[in-house]
Amino acid sequence: MKKILLISDTHSYIDDVILKYVKQADQVWHAGDIGNINVLDQIEKLCELKSVYGNIDNHIIRSVTSETNSFLCEKVKISIVHIAGNPPYFNSNTKKLIEIEKPKILVYGHSHILKVKFDKKNDILCINPGAAGRHGFHKKRTMIRFEINKHNIEKMEVIDLGERSKIT
Repeated sequence: MKKILLISDTHSYIDDVILKYVKQADQVWHAGDIGNINVLDQIEKLCELKSVYGNIDNHIIRSVTSETNSFLCEKVKISIVHIAGNPPYFNSNTKKLIEIEKPKILVYGHSHILKVKFDKKNDILCINPGAAGRHGFHKKRTMIRFEINKHNIEKMEVIDLGERSKIT
């Protein structure tokens, strides 16, 4: 069993509240727009990290991440990408990724909109954890956590980090 924390669109922002949840996870999956390598460094000090770069990420972040990341967690195939489109109307790169990797979970970011949706057409659970950072148009900062137990996804919950404009 693995405890997973999903995070995206930090835009260089990480605080003690986010790190408290990182410490409770076995793995953090970051879906891009990291903003500053310091965000990755702080997470990696506390737990295993799987990440991709986003459209705002510079050459330093791109040198240690990739555009997509596919892997097994327990017995579940995962794919992470920053920009996916709106399930089931994925962009062409994401369609190719799904076709090749055949993941059961697709994690993505970019929109700053929290969304958990099962795409029947592609037989895939699509998860966007929203945005954990302070930059953007979102009102609430969010993350998602859950557990993967062999083939099962359990105990999924949204973590509300408060309003984007307020320091917690």
